[in-house]
Amino acid sequence: MAGQGPDKGEALTYIDGEWHSGNPPIMGATTHAAWLGSVVFDGARAFDGTTPDLDLHCERVIDSAIGMGLGPKLTAEEIEGIALDGVKRFPQGAALYIRPMFFAESGARILEPDPDSTRFVLTLFDSPLPTASGFSACLSQTTRRPTPESALTHIKASCLYPIGARAVAEAGKRGYDNAVVRDGLGNIAEFATANIFIAKDGVAKTPPPNGTFLNGVTRRRVIQLLRNHGTQVIEETLTQDDLLDADEIFSTGNYGKVTPVTRYEDRNLQPGPIFSVARKLYWDFAHSAR
Repeated sequence: MAGQGPDKGEALTYIDGEWHSGNPPIMGATTHAAWLGSVVFDGARAFDGTTPDLDLHCERVIDSAIGMGLGPKLTAEEIEGIALDGVKRFPQGAALYIRPMFFAESGARILEPDPDSTRFVLTLFDSPLPTASGFSACLSQTTRRPTPESALTHIKASCLYPIGARAVAEAGKRGYDNAVVRDGLGNIAEFATANIFIAKDGVAKTPPPNGTFLNGVTRRRVIQLLRNHGTQVIEETLTQDDLLDADEIFSTGNYGKVTPVTRYEDRNLQPGPIFSVARKLYWDFAHSAR
């Protein structure tokens, strides 16, 4: 199906030099990635005719592949070009999720992936951006982020995501949309699905990257935008008490970009001024790159 666009509501996947609609099979039962987890991916966005920081996401997926022990054979520029070609195959201005992925087809010594067997897949699919209406969150009691010596926390590895899934499932059972996850020392690390910010007395605060969570592309962009705007942003250790005392709580991440928390535990919150500035600055930045 090379050269074609997707059917309505379907994904579009690039593999082995061709585009395919739907969900083409890419792994078998003996594929190393399928049973030993040698998969890395990244997520980027297309919306309103723009693809903010797509180049950084393409660079990160290569870094993740190398961190997994894979041998990526494409450059970030080549991945970006494939992604932009895919975006053009959807209706103009479509809100899309862009997901480049590397995985190992076979293994080397015992558990290791064979870098020479590395394959590349890129998928795009319709994914409307969440509104700014916000979400609720609670503190996860069952889940902690792993430490660098116990997991591949420095890369965007698929094998890490069951950790976040367990935290989200716990939150759902308690009536919340998402969960705040702590690190091994009990300090706040991130949401199960995104990085976390709070605001207190006009100052934005976010946990410093300590090796237990990804220093997200959107996180770094929002910090830069806020600081350039004159808003003080402090990277410091945050505790549960800091969240309970915060004037605002919001998330940054590729899926929703900048999204407010409207209920944390038993506290109702409103989207605040620092969140509002951060979201506007990000949207202005994204659309300035068109």
